[in-house]
Amino acid sequence: MTARKLYLGPLTDSRRWDMVDIRPDDVIVVTPPKCGTTWMQTIVALLFFADPEIETELSFKMPWVDIRIREMSEVAARLDAMTHRRSMKSHTPMDGLPLDDQAQYVCVFRHPLDAHFSFRRHVRNLPLSMFDMWYPEDDPDGITYRRFLDGGPEGFDTDAMPLAHILRHYKAAKTLADRPNVSLFHYADMTQDLPGTFAKLADLLDISHSDAVMAELVRAATFENMKANAARFAPSGGKGFMKSDTAFFHSGTSGKWQGVLSDKERADYDAVMDEALTPEDRMWLEYGSEGRART
Repeated sequence: MTARKLYLGPLTDSRRWDMVDIRPDDVIVVTPPKCGTTWMQTIVALLFFADPEIETELSFKMPWVDIRIREMSEVAARLDAMTHRRSMKSHTPMDGLPLDDQAQYVCVFRHPLDAHFSFRRHVRNLPLSMFDMWYPEDDPDGITYRRFLDGGPEGFDTDAMPLAHILRHYKAAKTLADRPNVSLFHYADMTQDLPGTFAKLADLLDISHSDAVMAELVRAATFENMKANAARFAPSGGKGFMKSDTAFFHSGTSGKWQGVLSDKERADYDAVMDEALTPEDRMWLEYGSEGRART
């Protein structure tokens, strides 16, 4: 990519990446929200330090660069001072990020409807009023879902995570997937084969641990362990950023929309997806490797 797109929303400012001096061994986790970001960051941290008891402290040790909440000069200085291998997080699509030839970009996706329903619950757990318009607590008219389908991929809509933003993420990552330093992972595959996810990522990051150590790291990254230790694993856990750290790890399951959406709502979603993606791309974005096997 020769020109980066600008993603500028209430929380997001992709220009903040201009202050990051990317190193060749950096690992940048790039995802739409609620698609396995914290899970993948935790796996990276465990692989880096080979310690199942590591205090991940993701918000500080592996910062979300795009978010406006912290002064970028402070974030950049903290990153510059790190002497160990670094990782960072971004909710900006790949076409809005600086693309280094050697740093690893780990892109994670999830069925868009699962991500949407997970985000609905997530905003109720945040002490922020900015989402109230898109995600009203009382929504008898289905405003939230309508905006999910109709919202744009950038501008103010960016941080409300409409379907268009998820699709932009996927298309931007898929365009670069032939590069050796851009990898696509899927939440469903991580759920079905966590040891395989660790092995694949360790290979990409050129990290090697004994079988015994890897087994302990995998155990630490299970949903059950992360939820049981929510104050340790949730972003800014134990600091009161969210109303409940435990609620951040609600269920980790898929198919949250089944039995909830009406036939028309599901048909409207299908129409957007079929127009935006090939059948093969749609099946992968929704179901990962299992979806690819169906085509």
